[in-house]
Amino acid sequence: MNDLGQLFIIGLKGKTLQKDEKDFIVKNNIGGVILFDRNLGSPQEIHNLCGEIQSLRHKNNYPLFISIDMEGGRVARLKAPFTQWPPARNLGIKNSTTLAFRMANFMGTELRAMGINLDFAPCVDVFSNPKNAVIGDRAISSDPELVAKIASALVRGYIKSGIIPCAKHFPGHGNTLLDSHFDLPIEESDLNLLQRTELIPFKKVFRARLDMVMTAHIKFPQIDPQWPVTLSKVFVQKLLREEFRYKQIIITDDLDMKALASHYDKDLIPVQALAAGCDILLYCNDTERPPKALEAVQKAIQNGVLFQDQIKASLSRVITLKKEMLQNPDPLPWDEASKLIGHPEHLKTAMECQ
Repeated sequence: MNDLGQLFIIGLKGKTLQKDEKDFIVKNNIGGVILFDRNLGSPQEIHNLCGEIQSLRHKNNYPLFISIDMEGGRVARLKAPFTQWPPARNLGIKNSTTLAFRMANFMGTELRAMGINLDFAPCVDVFSNPKNAVIGDRAISSDPELVAKIASALVRGYIKSGIIPCAKHFPGHGNTLLDSHFDLPIEESDLNLLQRTELIPFKKVFRARLDMVMTAHIKFPQIDPQWPVTLSKVFVQKLLREEFRYKQIIITDDLDMKALASHYDKDLIPVQALAAGCDILLYCNDTERPPKALEAVQKAIQNGVLFQDQIKASLSRVITLKKEMLQNPDPLPWDEASKLIGHPEHLKTAMECQ
């Protein structure tokens, strides 16, 4: 299956694209990349890197997702001179959909100028546990309805700027104490409790024309005693697809996080995530993993563990979104892009959000 690599978004080693990375992306038709601090130099270097990544599409059929975590506050990869945005909690305190829309629109405008087209934001977790330092001020509020309202405005703002937003972390990371980067959080909430709290904002942002949602690496034994959400048919197929009728892309959180990698076989993880119904597999940091994961998925298809029809449906969702949203995927010309970085109107809005 030539297009199988479209179901992968992978991390890169440094601030420039290495030859082996280029070769792997082109040879395997990889769907996209994610940028971290290690990849981000000066604005001009970021602009050049995104231009070079996107130029690889001329050797394959499709533009690449160039993704990033830009929420504002402590989860903000682009540093000054890019506009520095406050954490989402500030938007909950301000309780202004207009301000939330403008913040996402202006943040997205700077991302888009660089050639970044997918932002893993907004965080629509309800801050239901005050001791939860993992989410903390990344959450808009402890009130599910307020989270739903502000998050929907953020989604609309990103879309207006030409950025694909991705709501996270389904079905809600706001009640956890453990950080899933380091271990697997186990939550005793049942489905009724989730329906009354954590799931309210997700239902609302889905109606705001959200094209992507990210699963959480959390285990809810009362809902699925066997698998954490990312690997669970109960959460992905039954809840997201069937009950919520969510038809767009479902992406995993980073599959290298210890929540999964310490508890499950590393070759099983990508196969089970796809079997559960996820469309895109995210690998952020260990550059050795994507080739092995791709091979594991190929074997699972050959052995009938994964069904061709399901893989084709995922590919169709990915390719459809790219055709809709990535028609002009290159960065803006540098002289135009540089004028948008830290634009006075963006700085003024950031101050209003404080």
